[in-house]
Amino acid sequence: MKGAGLAGIAGLAGCVGTGDPGSGDGSDGGDGSDGGDGSDGSDGSDDSGNTAMASEINVWGWDVAARALQITAEEYEAENDATVAVEEFGRSAMKDRLQTNLLSGSGAPAVSMLESVDGPSFIATDSVAPLTDEIEEASVQEDFVSGKWEALTVDGDIYALPWDTGPTAVYYRRSVYDEHDIDPSSIETWADLIEEGQKLPDDQYMLNLPEGDLSGVWRYQFRQLSGEPFLDSGEVNIHNEKSLKVAQNIKEIYDADIAANIEGWTSAWFSAYGDATIASLPSAAWMEGTLRAELPDTAGDWGVYKIPALESGGPRASNWGGSNLMIANQVSEEKKQRGWDYMEWSLATEEMQLAMYDEYGLFPALETVYDEPVFDEELDFYDGQAARALFAEVAQNAPGYRFTADTPEVSQAMETELQRMINGEQSPEEAVQAAAETVGENTDRDLA
Repeated sequence: MKGAGLAGIAGLAGCVGTGDPGSGDGSDGGDGSDGGDGSDGSDGSDDSGNTAMASEINVWGWDVAARALQITAEEYEAENDATVAVEEFGRSAMKDRLQTNLLSGSGAPAVSMLESVDGPSFIATDSVAPLTDEIEEASVQEDFVSGKWEALTVDGDIYALPWDTGPTAVYYRRSVYDEHDIDPSSIETWADLIEEGQKLPDDQYMLNLPEGDLSGVWRYQFRQLSGEPFLDSGEVNIHNEKSLKVAQNIKEIYDADIAANIEGWTSAWFSAYGDATIASLPSAAWMEGTLRAELPDTAGDWGVYKIPALESGGPRASNWGGSNLMIANQVSEEKKQRGWDYMEWSLATEEMQLAMYDEYGLFPALETVYDEPVFDEELDFYDGQAARALFAEVAQNAPGYRFTADTPEVSQAMETELQRMINGEQSPEEAVQAAAETVGENTDRDLA
């Protein structure tokens, strides 16, 4: 359902031309066309001696997020004497190319997407420009959900501006729940969900618990409990009571035989949700855009409820995913100025954030928009449920999370040990302890 007054803006999607992300010809950087010397597309300094803004910048993004940026780029160009060239990549391809170009010192765009989980590792390369002064001057930090900033802040400096966030919820197929007398309002804990899942026939599953993404499940549930993988002093902290509760919960779901094991984002995965072989999908607000695009025939048969608590009365808010925009250190000051101006326009402006959400389902991290009437609309996709209001509530209550350059080590260790756990090779206690020891050994950190 279109937000009030946004149809015209959203209809601009796709109007900004994209370059060829696979050409590798340096047109986005090292030769000066969008690189660090400002020799092309740069206005130099104005009469007062202040750095002027470049007349052209490149912006990198992936998939629907890049298409969302095309909306704001078109609007920005209409209001400013500048060109914003958005290039669309696949997710992995963009990450790999961006990291290579950042480390080499040339070829990076002025502005690019940065997932929160990647923030600390990219910042650690000294190739990302700090934006603390710009954010303070614009007075926008308080306008965004507080949980976004921790992953973007290192030693007191902020290195990116929040874009979307991933407030969690359980998507469910209404027809399946209705047929088997499953009441989503009665599901308050994971134990409740497991019990309700027993009502389904043998060829139908309550949810999916795929090999290869157990660490992702662990992380959003660990974050739900305000867990942190490392203490402020640096010690490994993934073998504590909170982590153990999550591991036990994953094992209980698996042992109850209510979960399928289908690799995520494959054709089989989409088919299982399309034909309702799997009835529920714990995910985040951004999943709506994927479901609308990939499974259009299921529109109107979805609902959402908060992810269950791990114990009665426990928290039911977490975050899964979310992106930001960053500026490369290697580009000229003129391009940095233009890049920031475009970023502030796109991400700190309510109209632009709502346009991107309306068209592509990218849930805004800009919490000042949550009071807009669009968040109370009853949505056809959810059979009349005002799902945006639920996501807004979760977003404002989701705890922060301390990503670091060692986060990949945590993910890999938890994935390995949780898999061994559900294979019956070890207990939940042994799994979290083994994961902590592995991370400690690989990162030269002590255990808490």
